[in-house]
Amino acid sequence: MKLPQDPSTISFRETRMEKPPLLSYRESIDYLFGLQKYGIKFGLNCTENILTRLGKPHHRLRCIHIAGTNGKGSTAAMLSSILKQHGFRVGLYTSPHLVRFTERFRINDDEVSSERIMEVFRRVREVIDDAEPPTFFEVVTAMAFQYFAEEEVDCAIIEAGMGGRMDATNVIRPQVSVITNVSMDHEEFLGNTLGAIAREKAGIIKDRVPIVTGVRQPLVQAILKAACLRSESAIFRIGKDFQAKRNVDGSLRYKGLKRRFPSMSLNLIGGHQIHNAAVALATLEVLENHRVLGLDTDLVLEGLLQVHWPARLEVLQESPLILLDGAHNPDGAESLRDALKRLFPGRRLHLVLGIMADKNLRGILRRLLPSAETVIFTRPRYARAANPEALRRLARPYLQRLYVIPDPESAIQQAKSIAAPDDMICIAGSLYFAGEVKELFGERGDFQR
Repeated sequence: MKLPQDPSTISFRETRMEKPPLLSYRESIDYLFGLQKYGIKFGLNCTENILTRLGKPHHRLRCIHIAGTNGKGSTAAMLSSILKQHGFRVGLYTSPHLVRFTERFRINDDEVSSERIMEVFRRVREVIDDAEPPTFFEVVTAMAFQYFAEEEVDCAIIEAGMGGRMDATNVIRPQVSVITNVSMDHEEFLGNTLGAIAREKAGIIKDRVPIVTGVRQPLVQAILKAACLRSESAIFRIGKDFQAKRNVDGSLRYKGLKRRFPSMSLNLIGGHQIHNAAVALATLEVLENHRVLGLDTDLVLEGLLQVHWPARLEVLQESPLILLDGAHNPDGAESLRDALKRLFPGRRLHLVLGIMADKNLRGILRRLLPSAETVIFTRPRYARAANPEALRRLARPYLQRLYVIPDPESAIQQAKSIAAPDDMICIAGSLYFAGEVKELFGERGDFQR
């Protein structure tokens, strides 16, 4: 007589009623975005459960984990480019995507194909417990780990989505953790003080895993240092352990933990990118000190020269000059303003802004508008987009030449009609808006062939 099986030994696969149906790419994308109805859910249990059913693919990866308010994507792109030059097979997971879902998953800067990521999605979909519905970001994060493990990457660079402590990406134990900076953003989820947000970011610090940070505020530094003391983790800080500055000829110089690079060219423009480059180089030095790699000066320089990251002062058109930037919070707006003043002095500025309603609208407008000749407010096709009429009312103290044109394509055409050949147009306000703009300028979307 066969004894009944101990229920505790029955696997998830054995308890499933049936396999989920095979979905097309469009149906799969619809399914994934349909998970957004579950909102933003902080916690690691659901992600860990999915990954356990997949065989814990994240445990097979050597990772760099990056959190921060701004600069995560640019820093990750620099790391990826330099490691690629050194012969590594590098996975890069970032969010959000601009135009295509597949942008989130890259290996050596090659975007995954829709066919390949669907293979991964089907494996992940099979182990999802519908009684424990995951969020969009939890599933997509599990897909990234599964994809990189299957592809046997040498290193996976993982960008946190929001915060850090309870972010779905925080299931990993990385080789090194990075916190680019900390400022006010996502207050409704992370807390309404700088200290509260810093503590959420500090949640990615693991026991005896070194951390590199570009944070400068004394309060935030104190919070990070306290977290590192508790976890026995070494911390390397910009301005103390490493720094980068601009040379007279426009090149960059870096003084790091041990390395010195007296003259470097960076293929991303803006003063804030010097800060990001310093953080990336210090991170590589930490890996070198742990004998993960040996840095070659020529390959480092080539990696910085070859790096590309869209919607960060990206040039869309030369005459009139049209720039696209994903600045979406006050600190990002300040970096954008400073970059425009330094790089394009004397040019009249025309802004086209599409901002999300849950952002610090006054803080963004206060930084950008005083430098502008005209501003056109528009509305991206996104549920969280701010009403452009409301933006115009907030903008009146800063500027008189204000337009409201809800359709983004018409708003850009209006800016073109106003701008003289030597003027510049800057389109900004949100990464979601940036993706829509790139489509208008010819970037192929998910379902365009």
